[in-house]
Amino acid sequence: MNAVQITKERKIGSSEPCYIIAEIGINHNGSLEIAKKLIHEAFLAGADAVKFQKRTPEICVPKDQWEIQRETPWGTMSYIDYKRRMEFEKEEYDEIDRYCKELGIDWFVSVWDVEAVDFMKNYLTPVYKLASASLTDFNLIEKVLFTGRPIMLSTGMSTQEEINEAVRFVLKFNPVYPLMVAHSTSAYPCPPQELNLRMIQTLQNHFPEIPIGYSGHETGLATTVAATVMGACFVERHFTLDRAMWGSDQSASVEPQGFQKLVRDIRDVELAFGDGVKKVYDSELGPMKRLRVNINPVHK
Repeated sequence: MNAVQITKERKIGSSEPCYIIAEIGINHNGSLEIAKKLIHEAFLAGADAVKFQKRTPEICVPKDQWEIQRETPWGTMSYIDYKRRMEFEKEEYDEIDRYCKELGIDWFVSVWDVEAVDFMKNYLTPVYKLASASLTDFNLIEKVLFTGRPIMLSTGMSTQEEINEAVRFVLKFNPVYPLMVAHSTSAYPCPPQELNLRMIQTLQNHFPEIPIGYSGHETGLATTVAATVMGACFVERHFTLDRAMWGSDQSASVEPQGFQKLVRDIRDVELAFGDGVKKVYDSELGPMKRLRVNINPVHK
């Protein structure tokens, strides 16, 4: 499997450490202060990157839903006004960019429309993410392709043929385009029986030259660790300060203490993989002398 170079120092691929993404998404609830707390907690947990979502509400919200009234922590407002309130603009992203550079943690976004792609040209983020909902949006995919930056495609709510089509579209544009594909199930939260982690290996078999990852929306941690055991080169989990906070993604998110445990367990698993060559470790010599009657038995 080829690795994708995303920064000067970092590749994502089967021979590289798993790239761990804390998906802040819209869990900041439109607050830069909360966003910065989340970035800091992700950094302390050992995440490689934080991710946000960038939308142009006037494009992404169907016109017939604009004036639907919604109850929010900030009072009753139209759905379009709510979506506008949740979006960060250049002033906020300038500060996010500065703060992530100060900490030394990567950041990038899921782009949901072509204007969002143009907006993100202001920043040298290492990756463009395309959410599962965008897998069949070929106009958006093409817009990102012209940036030349690495792409992560999520595959929730998609058939295998739709995944194949999206990958073919990218590779027709450029047969060696820096592409990564994430297995995902788009349920929030996702029950364990629908995680279908064996799809990671299915995607690896379909696309042996493409790094395959996992975007999880479950409530536990063990299954995300299991995804790395099954070969996921990158993993993404929604991240929050408190699952009780207001917002649609909070219940399927991981809190800071849990994210610390997730990173720790993934790194422990990577250490435990070893090299597959059987050896006797120095730590085994004492038990071997005590427990074996004959260290060098003669076989006849």
